[in-house]
Amino acid sequence: MKRQRESFRHTLLFSAIAVAAGLPTTSLAQDKAIEEVTVVGSRISRNSEFEGATPVQVFDREAIDKSGYNNLQQIFEKSPVAGNGTFSTRGNNQDSTANGAAAVSLRGLGADATLVLVNGRRVAISAFAEGITTNFVDINAIPVGAIERVEVLKDGASAIYGSDAVAGVVNIVLRKDFDGFEVSGSYGNTTDTDNDEKTLSAIWGVNGENESNMTLIFDYFKNSALMNRDRGRLGTANQAPNGGMDFRSSRGYPGRFVVDGTTQRDPACPTDSIAGPGGNTCVYDYGPWNVLTPEAERVGLLGSGHRMLTDDIELFTEIGVQHNRSSARGAPTPLDESAGLTVPVTHPGNPYTGATSIDVGRYRTVDAGARVWDIQTTNLRVLFGLKGTVNDWNWELSAQRARSESKQTGDRSQGWVRTDFLQQEIDAGRYNPFGATQNPQSVIDAITTSLVRQGTSQMSMVDFNISGDLFDMAGGAAAMAAGVEYREESASDIPDDQFQRGLIFGTESVSAAAKRDIGSAYVEVALPVMENLDVTLAGRYDNYSDFGSTTNPMINARWAVTEAVSLRASWGQGFRAPSLAQIGLGPSQESLFFEDVYGCADNPVYCASTDYTVIFSGNPDLEAEESESYNVGVVFQPSDDLTLSLDLWNIKQENKIDEVPVGYLYTQFCDVQNSSVCVRSAPLPGDTLGALQSVNSGYINIGEQDAGGVDFSARYSGLELADGALGFRFDYAYLAKFDRVELNADGSSLITRKLAGEYKYPKHRWVAAGDLDWDSFGMTASVNYTGEFEDTPDIDFDGSPDYDTNTSRMVDKFVTVNLQARYTGMENTQVSFGVDNLLDEDVPFAIGDGDSDLYGYVSSQHSPRGRFVYGKVTYSF
Repeated sequence: MKRQRESFRHTLLFSAIAVAAGLPTTSLAQDKAIEEVTVVGSRISRNSEFEGATPVQVFDREAIDKSGYNNLQQIFEKSPVAGNGTFSTRGNNQDSTANGAAAVSLRGLGADATLVLVNGRRVAISAFAEGITTNFVDINAIPVGAIERVEVLKDGASAIYGSDAVAGVVNIVLRKDFDGFEVSGSYGNTTDTDNDEKTLSAIWGVNGENESNMTLIFDYFKNSALMNRDRGRLGTANQAPNGGMDFRSSRGYPGRFVVDGTTQRDPACPTDSIAGPGGNTCVYDYGPWNVLTPEAERVGLLGSGHRMLTDDIELFTEIGVQHNRSSARGAPTPLDESAGLTVPVTHPGNPYTGATSIDVGRYRTVDAGARVWDIQTTNLRVLFGLKGTVNDWNWELSAQRARSESKQTGDRSQGWVRTDFLQQEIDAGRYNPFGATQNPQSVIDAITTSLVRQGTSQMSMVDFNISGDLFDMAGGAAAMAAGVEYREESASDIPDDQFQRGLIFGTESVSAAAKRDIGSAYVEVALPVMENLDVTLAGRYDNYSDFGSTTNPMINARWAVTEAVSLRASWGQGFRAPSLAQIGLGPSQESLFFEDVYGCADNPVYCASTDYTVIFSGNPDLEAEESESYNVGVVFQPSDDLTLSLDLWNIKQENKIDEVPVGYLYTQFCDVQNSSVCVRSAPLPGDTLGALQSVNSGYINIGEQDAGGVDFSARYSGLELADGALGFRFDYAYLAKFDRVELNADGSSLITRKLAGEYKYPKHRWVAAGDLDWDSFGMTASVNYTGEFEDTPDIDFDGSPDYDTNTSRMVDKFVTVNLQARYTGMENTQVSFGVDNLLDEDVPFAIGDGDSDLYGYVSSQHSPRGRFVYGKVTYSF
């Protein structure tokens, strides 16, 4: 709390400085000429009517309000241009490595291949990486109430912005130059569960002398939790009755034990939980413990100001702080043979009469309760700059400091069991691990502990740029923008020492620490070759302290064939630097379901598909990923009211950083007892192999991705009605190919796997919307479509994907309808009511992937929230 209060005090101090720079003594309303603007994808300012050569989609303030969504993750997961790798707080559990955060993945190339900017500048990445090593900008750190518009560049742009802009760029433009006061609040809830959302936002701004303005924005968001069990069939890991897999855990309650060298289930195991060869395993359904949408609360405050210091020099500033609170939870602690727990044969609860030794094999401390994380994240961003004009050339100098700090905690009441404490209580006869006994609270208090995970991400940046006209050409004045940047980045993720000492089981532990500095220089030249032909050339040089330098060019062109038809094309090279997590990763864990076939051949008790631990470490010798992209399109605008566009795009990544495939590691190294890659416990008497405990893995430059498709967009706004107007919008994305080159299962060769239409890669996605404004009334209706795709990428769940050789069932399409009605007949007030998923469509059934999708649906593609009804009021004066 102390650090939180300090962050807000700092924000107020910085706001005071901004006020000193820009707060007026007199409010002046001034009519200004239309200014040139800079849109994502170019650093050269153009007239607002200029149509660029690269495809850009814009969600403005009005569109965001009409969507009814209260955060960016909801907007992007419905956007056809987003794809696999877009993630949110949905499905967070204690094993997720970036709980409470959200990110967008354009084209399905991954969140780390999409560059997220705020007002055209980089911001700090999330302190906690997703999927262990995916660094990303947390879009939950940006308050929706502060957003003026979101610009989405659907094209590679490393030549303009540097690393990470492989699949495109999302530029979030914040509201500024506001004059007046506006406050809005909303409330919504699901109709068949209790999953509500509350929002409150306020914006105040005032214009003044010396063309100054000060704008302050406050934004608040809170939602309640939605549990797996609240959504019917999604509340169990046993999807066999629905036609899926039984993913219940072999770490049971009651459990199984090794008695005198023989694996035996607990005699009290219920009949419907007996599993495995010989019936020696007692499985446990962890599904009801897990959360679909965690409880969350976000508070943001943003201030911006500017003031003319002289006729040619302007001071500007942006200061923002965001504090997010969330939670994550999972089933009680699962234990296996690697915990090394034993039970004295003299234990009063021992059901095995005559036994001479008892080892704990698979067991779960259900009586200690669910494992719960509380997550708090504070993001702070401070920017000061000067800009002006010299001899008709514009210049800008700015300095920025950004920091994201996250803390993940769990106390003794939140289910965190220490194995050494548990062993002491078992030895003393106070903790009974047999018969699914509910042990006394005093004993539970003795075996549990408190945990803290801390993460910090920091970025400091100084940039300088100039822009202006060079010379006259046939189509107008050639223009140039050039600049230099220097930034320092660092990230650390420090797990609790108890994780490092191996005392906490069943939860993925992440450790990372790395830093780098980057120097960059870029230039962009716009050439109006003819009155109807514009060509833009760009190039950028980046030097990284940890892996070296890279130079990336880009060229695009727009040709207005007629007044109604224009052609556009772009080509560019790009790169993605190894993430700080991939370079500086310490031993970090994730879980994966597969079958230990080598162990199964030795002892049938190991035949069941089990969630095994994979341990990763970083690789400081990684090289940058390289990419090449192109886009070719046509825009048809027969009238001011109708615009149609069609684009063909392709992005190819080489030298891609990827995990060493677990299937390859297993095949090569897991058929022996003593291996540094596959860690096994001591073999049981008569066996050659012990129980598989973990697989050690890492990251290498080996992969390749080649993706391409078609985008189609239609806009119509010209249907005039009596006292009203009707408009239509249609956005469609077709994924024609998504080819991934990777090692085959035995590591003998590289193979090309075609992902388009496979698991999490639907070929068809579209959104259609109609908007009616009639006097004081308005209505917006939209249909969101996610196409079908093939199920189960690993059809036999052996750890090696086989979708290229096996055909699975299809996951059905998912179609939802949203509706919103508005009334503006009251002075200075707008009231809106809406429904998300009007028809209460259930998510399509899916067998799953044995990894993140275990509950009968695909969490990254389909929202299980159900029908959501909301109301919102906005008042301005």
